[in-house]
Amino acid sequence: MRFGPVPLDQAEGAILAHSLQLKARKIAKGTELSAADLRDLAAEDRTEVIVARLEPGDLHEDAAAEALARAIVPDEVAQGLRISGAGAGRVNLYARTCGVVQLDRARLEAVNAVDPMISIATVPEYHRVDVDGMVATIKIIAYGVPEADLTQAAKDASGAMRVLAPVYRTATLIETRVSDETPSDKGRAAMAGRLDRMGMDLTDRVVVPHREAELSTAIAAAPGEVILVLTGSATSDPMDVAPQALRRAGGQVTRFGMPVDPGNLLFLGSFGDRPVIGLPGCARSPALNGADWVLERVISGVDVTSEDIAAMGVGGLLKEIPTRPMPRRAAPGGSGTG
Repeated sequence: MRFGPVPLDQAEGAILAHSLQLKARKIAKGTELSAADLRDLAAEDRTEVIVARLEPGDLHEDAAAEALARAIVPDEVAQGLRISGAGAGRVNLYARTCGVVQLDRARLEAVNAVDPMISIATVPEYHRVDVDGMVATIKIIAYGVPEADLTQAAKDASGAMRVLAPVYRTATLIETRVSDETPSDKGRAAMAGRLDRMGMDLTDRVVVPHREAELSTAIAAAPGEVILVLTGSATSDPMDVAPQALRRAGGQVTRFGMPVDPGNLLFLGSFGDRPVIGLPGCARSPALNGADWVLERVISGVDVTSEDIAAMGVGGLLKEIPTRPMPRRAAPGGSGTG
């Protein structure tokens, strides 16, 4: 592609690089200049314009963006993605379903490594999306790129991203109480909101005393496909009431604790073929916390391992919420609440 100023008599069919405001109208950048455009420019005593001119073997920005999108998403339905139309060298990818985004980082980085003019920007891996949420934007930065470069960028990109839809539809939230009083419904409301945006429903409310025996019985009787445990007293050890209740019911604990703040006091396990998540106290708030990262992946059918949770620590210091103006401070002798 050639770029730069040219005399008006050489500009027909070239791509206008910068918008021009004439007395009667505006000619937008990216316009393929017509004879009428050039007459209007000449009428205002302009003698040259800055343009881009495609050469043999070049692809127009829109054609290149669309071709790359089709290479990355050959099957929109199977990949849970929708490809937008092309404009100004850009094509956006949108989620066809709620869920989490799965990326092949190496292959997407390879796309961006071929030519700086060929780019794709995505949300982070395992980012939660709603239906029609934007997942990625493909942008051809120049007005055209060599077709050979586009072919190289697209070569191994097929299927490099997808949206994983939820695989469960119901969850049971078991709450424990440390006194005779029923806990506030704040925690249940926050969890219902999280599940609703993933297309899931909570089963009837279950509240039991904060004791192993009662909690164990409730876990065994839970009707939901996913079992969530929110204790009235923070779970502060792998052998504490909630993890032990899961073991007593015949389940297993695969991870206690996570390097995400807020969210440290989470545990993950299973009861038969159903996932069990012991929620940290911060899950009573709708604000983002480490439990969201685990819950969203589990709901979407991702096998979350202890190693996966350990890896969440880099980037796991989450923002303070606006309603908590002071930074978190360690209480003397305390272990935290979530």
